[in-house]
Amino acid sequence: MPIRRSAAALLLVTALGAGCSSGSGAAPAATAPATTQVLATSASPSTTPPSTAAPTTAAPTSAAPTTATRPAPAGYAFPVRGCPVSYGRSHHDYPATDIFARRGCLFVAPVDGVVDEMSRTDRWDPRSDRGADRGGLSVSLVGADGVRYYGSHLGSVAPGVAPGARVRAGSPLGRLSDTGSARGTGVHLHLGLSWPTRPGVWWVRRGMVYPWPFLDSWRRGGSLSPAQAVRAALTRAGTAVPGCTRRC
Repeated sequence: MPIRRSAAALLLVTALGAGCSSGSGAAPAATAPATTQVLATSASPSTTPPSTAAPTTAAPTSAAPTTATRPAPAGYAFPVRGCPVSYGRSHHDYPATDIFARRGCLFVAPVDGVVDEMSRTDRWDPRSDRGADRGGLSVSLVGADGVRYYGSHLGSVAPGVAPGARVRAGSPLGRLSDTGSARGTGVHLHLGLSWPTRPGVWWVRRGMVYPWPFLDSWRRGGSLSPAQAVRAALTRAGTAVPGCTRRC
């Protein structure tokens, strides 16, 4: 009898041990923290992903972590709203595009962003023709895509538009006119694309990349981004603040 009881006890202990081992291997709660860690790590571009691939392989059928970390594409709007427009593929002295339209037509934000600089005063004097004053009334914003967008020769700047103000693509920024050096040359919006700089670097702000290929896309409802072209121009310049060489 003692021998049979010891054997039964031994079998019971063995069964309990096997049950605990099997339960811990199948517990779904053990995989949840690992999945959360992958999402948090991949969401931060400055953090190196962990070397172990276990969290990814634990749920091979789920594509959520990859989709969640892709940046949403920037939505673009043609910068003149509600009016017939015309523009060419060249510009004097430096890259920019002049968009001709009626006086009073609406200048809108081409993309979501933050207002960078603006001027509500026309200081241009044709006798001095200072480069810093040629734009007349103007607004520039740094877009969510990292590109700075500059529109000038405005007749007015929209209320609430000031440095630091956040705007959405299509938000009103001002009205077209012929202030600054556009006086006598016809109402138009001067559009310049560049990289952001410290305030006052007007010779970069006025344009470093031709906008017309992107205008063609936005006019058709497309979303061609100038970000890559602007980055390439900055690389060629070799510095964020190159010296002014034309119309200075």
